[in-house]
Amino acid sequence: FLSLTRNPPRPKHYTARERLQQQNYYPHLDFYFSFLLPFSLSGSRGKEKPNNSGESSGLWRGMKGEANSYSKLVVMKSKLKWVGLVGLILSALSLFLHFTLARFSDPGVSDYYYQSSSSITIFSWRPVFELPLFHKTGPSYRRLWGPVRKLESLHPFANPRGPYSVPRSESSGYIFVRIQGGFHDIRSSISDVVVVARILNATLVIPEIQSTTSSKGISSEFKSFAYVYNEDQFTAALVKDVKVVKTLPKSLKSARRKKEIPSFRVPRSASPYYYLHHVLPVLNKHSVAELVVSDGGCLQAILPPHLEEYQRLRCRVAFHALVFRQEVQELATKIVHRLRAPGRPFIAYDPGMTREALAYYGCAELFQDVHSELIQHKRAWMRRRGIVKGKLSVNSEEQRLNGSCPLMPEEVGILLRAYGYPWDTIIYVSGGEVFGGQRTLTPLHAMFENVVDRTSLTASSELTRIYGREVNLDSQFPRTPPSIVQVKKAEVWRSAGPRPRPLPPPPARPKYPHNIEGWWGWVAESDNEPESSVMELRTNAHKLLWEAIDYMVSVEADVFISGFDRDGKGRPNFASLVMGHRLYLSAASKTFRPVRKEVVRLLEGNREHLYEANNTWLKSVRQHFRKSLFDGAMNASVASKPSSFLSHPVPECSCVGSGNTESAAAALGVKERCPKWMDDDNETSSRLKDKENDEDDEVDNDDGLFFERSNESGGGEVNKEEAAQLEDQEESESAE
Repeated sequence: FLSLTRNPPRPKHYTARERLQQQNYYPHLDFYFSFLLPFSLSGSRGKEKPNNSGESSGLWRGMKGEANSYSKLVVMKSKLKWVGLVGLILSALSLFLHFTLARFSDPGVSDYYYQSSSSITIFSWRPVFELPLFHKTGPSYRRLWGPVRKLESLHPFANPRGPYSVPRSESSGYIFVRIQGGFHDIRSSISDVVVVARILNATLVIPEIQSTTSSKGISSEFKSFAYVYNEDQFTAALVKDVKVVKTLPKSLKSARRKKEIPSFRVPRSASPYYYLHHVLPVLNKHSVAELVVSDGGCLQAILPPHLEEYQRLRCRVAFHALVFRQEVQELATKIVHRLRAPGRPFIAYDPGMTREALAYYGCAELFQDVHSELIQHKRAWMRRRGIVKGKLSVNSEEQRLNGSCPLMPEEVGILLRAYGYPWDTIIYVSGGEVFGGQRTLTPLHAMFENVVDRTSLTASSELTRIYGREVNLDSQFPRTPPSIVQVKKAEVWRSAGPRPRPLPPPPARPKYPHNIEGWWGWVAESDNEPESSVMELRTNAHKLLWEAIDYMVSVEADVFISGFDRDGKGRPNFASLVMGHRLYLSAASKTFRPVRKEVVRLLEGNREHLYEANNTWLKSVRQHFRKSLFDGAMNASVASKPSSFLSHPVPECSCVGSGNTESAAAALGVKERCPKWMDDDNETSSRLKDKENDEDDEVDNDDGLFFERSNESGGGEVNKEEAAQLEDQEESESAE
């Protein structure tokens, strides 16, 4: 009581709203302050202490001020709501207008905008460019991207040149073919099968690709051949060569189901004599014969001179009749457009590093850890089946020095930089999966910023669309890890003799089943590779579509280079078919065919200074690359053509036009003159070139190989001096 009398509580100052709440002036206070009070009060705001009566002029003035400020706040909030609503409406209209323009405007403009924005919104590739592109008429651009002048007079010409009749109406019977193998095996086998049907005057049933049957878990929308290629185009393109039907007649279908059709497992390099004396009599007797092709071909690559028309038939099949189905073509075309969207040329690079090829040539020691063990397992499997004749353990370094192993991506990157390609060059990695994964490609990514593949240029939905509707598999979804498998003690140990008994062996290390699943998990469990699961079989079928996309992109590329041109059986591989197609379609396009043995010698001679190479080494690399443009094509006629005609379809499927490079075409054996209409269409701007020396000898002034990316570093002036010295040396040699 004394404390309260000494320090009485100070009166509290209340606002107008609190005063009305205390005195219960109006129950609906918010409605009062928002609408009624502004119209019923007047005067200025004042502060009044509360008294017993609760009514004073200061009270009402304070209430009016509070009401005015509150009404202004309400008005401001309503304005903000209207502004937000207008913004949302404008955003919706903008989106609607954008999609309308993208749908109904010019395809080229909208497609380019889609490509330009896709690198940010959809795809993982974000182009990085710092150096300006060379002028297309300058010597640097021609040296890096221009055509090979020695091959400019070579043009594709696969039409019949002599007497060539249409297929006779009376057929010897039906040829039904089952093809096994990878992408390049299938493509070569189909070309051979068509020639065999022509030789036997038989009706060809569209071949069945074993890797694309429904038992492999793929979509039921496509039937075998149609999974990769266009059946209608295949039939229409060969109407003047061979009769082609989609299926067997009903009577023969039942005989095939009962396995009553005679079957031949034909050798890879069978001669025409084999078919005329072994297959044709059976075909005449049963009206049908089945051929099983499993080695990437069923006819010898080099035919006698009087059968040269059949070689041109192979070209018509491989380069004109075998067209991929529409969905695959559209996606491959989109990828090419996206690569060219920045307005720069690009390089297609095929590493050629497959597990089978590495095992066949004994290159296991080029890798580490589980990859080396997987290669050795595959080599042991090949030895048991007689594919490999050599020892199980091979010195990989000796194989590499002999040129029998692929060039590693790091080595290819060093060579490209040595030739003069800048660090922001676009490089497309093709050829399906690379053994060793992205870790193998890491050095190439470090040298070139714009290294891409089909996965970085397409959305996952686009790849899924070309697969068709597939049944969901359990392995597609993540599963919870199962519990540890408990190892029970053996019953024999429990019932063995009186105690003390010897201790049982220690239990095995607990294993989670999900840790030993996958494409490599079996290595730790068994010496034998398990059978492929349905998911792995489906992936193998998908690889055919991946390689079909990469094939189209590689053929359209401005420059192509391969790290290896042999498959797991020592024969030409995917890259060889690409180089053969480019030689047929556009022989003058840049296709590097470096000699691996010579390249390895150059790399080993400067192993300690690869990233600080001197002018002499750079000059040697550039000379070798320039020679490989023409000499590599000539060497392919000896190295690849005896095994695969499609890897070098010259001179049978080419003609020579008018120009100053006819002698170079003659060196390749091309003597056939192109028709006059082709000469008129294929005139080039060679007469605008006054210099007779080869333009490839010229060297650009840019910062070439391993010089700094910009002039910010202190050594920029020294690097420019080195580049100038190298240019002066090569210009003097060119003049000589």
